[in-house]
Amino acid sequence: MTAKKTKTSPLLVRHDVSLLTDDDLYLFNEGNHYRLYHKLGAHVLKEKEAAGTYFAVWAPDAAQVWVTGDFNGWDKGSHPLAHRAQSGIWEGFIPGLGPGALYKYHVASKYGDYRVDKADPFAFAFEGPPRTASIVWDLDYAWEDGDWMAQRFRANALDAPQSVYEVHLGSWRRVPEEGDRFLTYRELAPLLAEHVQRLGFTHVEFMPVMEHPFYGSWGYQTTGYFAPTSRYGAPQDFMFLVDYLHRHGIGVILDWVPSHFPADEHGPGFFDGTHLYEHADPRKGFHPDWRSAIFNYGRNEVRCFLMSSALFWLERYHADGLRVDAVASMLYLDYSREEGEWLPNQYGGREDLEAIAFLRQFNTEIYKSYPDVQTAAEESTDWPMVSRPIYVGGLGFGLKWDMGWMHDTLQYLAVDPVFRRYHHNTLTFRMLYAFQENFLLPLSHDEVVYGKGSLLNKMPGDDWQKFANLRLLLGYMYGQPGKKLLFMGGEFGQWSEWYHEASLDWHLLNDPRHAALQRWVEDLNRIYRQEAALFTQDFTPGGFEWIDCNDVMQSVITFLRKGREGELILVACNFTPMPRYNYRVGVPAGGFWQEILNSDAFDYGGSGHGNLGGMEAAPIPCHGRLNSLNLTLPPLGVVFFKAESRKA
Repeated sequence: MTAKKTKTSPLLVRHDVSLLTDDDLYLFNEGNHYRLYHKLGAHVLKEKEAAGTYFAVWAPDAAQVWVTGDFNGWDKGSHPLAHRAQSGIWEGFIPGLGPGALYKYHVASKYGDYRVDKADPFAFAFEGPPRTASIVWDLDYAWEDGDWMAQRFRANALDAPQSVYEVHLGSWRRVPEEGDRFLTYRELAPLLAEHVQRLGFTHVEFMPVMEHPFYGSWGYQTTGYFAPTSRYGAPQDFMFLVDYLHRHGIGVILDWVPSHFPADEHGPGFFDGTHLYEHADPRKGFHPDWRSAIFNYGRNEVRCFLMSSALFWLERYHADGLRVDAVASMLYLDYSREEGEWLPNQYGGREDLEAIAFLRQFNTEIYKSYPDVQTAAEESTDWPMVSRPIYVGGLGFGLKWDMGWMHDTLQYLAVDPVFRRYHHNTLTFRMLYAFQENFLLPLSHDEVVYGKGSLLNKMPGDDWQKFANLRLLLGYMYGQPGKKLLFMGGEFGQWSEWYHEASLDWHLLNDPRHAALQRWVEDLNRIYRQEAALFTQDFTPGGFEWIDCNDVMQSVITFLRKGREGELILVACNFTPMPRYNYRVGVPAGGFWQEILNSDAFDYGGSGHGNLGGMEAAPIPCHGRLNSLNLTLPPLGVVFFKAESRKA
């Protein structure tokens, strides 16, 4: 983003123009103002009698605050703001100043001689890193996604198919002919929409797009909670990307990080010479893992800031959901800390009561304002009722990432098939807790970095077995109860780990094996979206039934997925490279069972073992059922059968 230079007259700041009412101040200090982005920050006013930019910033322990920028030669004393009553807010209006002006706040603290230039915590736009100035910006945009917005409640419903493609914008695809530069938001739009549509994903999830100074943080060290990163374009360019995806029937989920923020000098930390946004005591205010600051959730104004940020992305950018990062680090006061490095709560416990209250407040307000979106928690512990309503004691999220399923499944698949029989319970354990939460099954970016290997390279065996194992993993995931998430590159089998400084290896699709794997993902998504049995009852035990989870010696599992109207899908997984012939499986209905998916088909790079499109159930009892199928289970394969005879 290139900001235009804006010149103004040398007039002093006017203090007779304000967007803040007494009610705003009361709600802000009380902790109940959830749309501060309408009031704080820099706002362009276009009325002829008051054309210019209004500034407002919270700095209660400042002795004085000035606006400094390219419009006044970065003079730190020419444009002072005025203190508004006892609110802690400083405000002022600069006539003639319009969009594109660069600015910061020069803050002089009440304490000592501390002075600092701070970016605007509420800025709508920023200079491109490594520069850190805020930019006066207008967020006007003519949205064209009305049809999507009117019906998105269907796509986001808990009983709808949700297959999420997780994307890091800076490394999905680059332009090697131009120095390996990033694609812009507008360049990404048609390419990403075409890819996601062709493969059949229902949503994309963007790793944090909020402005962040360090690209290597992948966006998880946020300083601009109201600004999309300028690395890929202006705010309206990001709006165009969301708009374009919506117009092509694709939902957009944004990663959001209220758990911590970086300690860069221009950021919110130690804003006015005090620990304003963060806890002062490092035992509560410093995160040892990420060496970053932790928000003070007990402070009313900080909660307003975070709540306003969450609602901002839903209102101004039409996001269809927020995935909240690192929820576990918010819930526990002793997260990643040794004894003596943390402070207990008022009852002597390890639970962060203020963070818990904030998360419940967050979900309450999100669903009250936007009942057609979803929130999802990345929560890696066994904290109870993360995705249960607040009125029964839950945190109120719509979904929770099933990190246990991810860990256990990848651990199991990494084992040589010869030894999988000794780890069978690792595979089946999930069904003991599968309906305690509304789970999303994630194969995310975290699983393909830091020496963990790509999904394809995690798999044991020769190349053929690696591809077969990965097809099996993906098929097993789509058969399991829960919504689905796959990180970019997993759909065609990246060999290398994800690296944020480089594009995905799209040339691999010239290799028939990788192209075949992508066809498998495309067909998985197609069948998943077509078959109600695979998604309408993801979160109730009525949607799942084991046929046999105890065939340890052959490393085979078989189960049923059930729709609300009695639809039946049989899923059979063979986790060994030995085909299983004449493998009898009990089924609850007679008639013809159509083989609708087979990961070992030639089209997917398999060996062609299968069941000739399906078979009639025989009246031979098996697995406690009166009818059964005599199947061929392909090596390292998964097969899906649909009951065609009748609804059961």
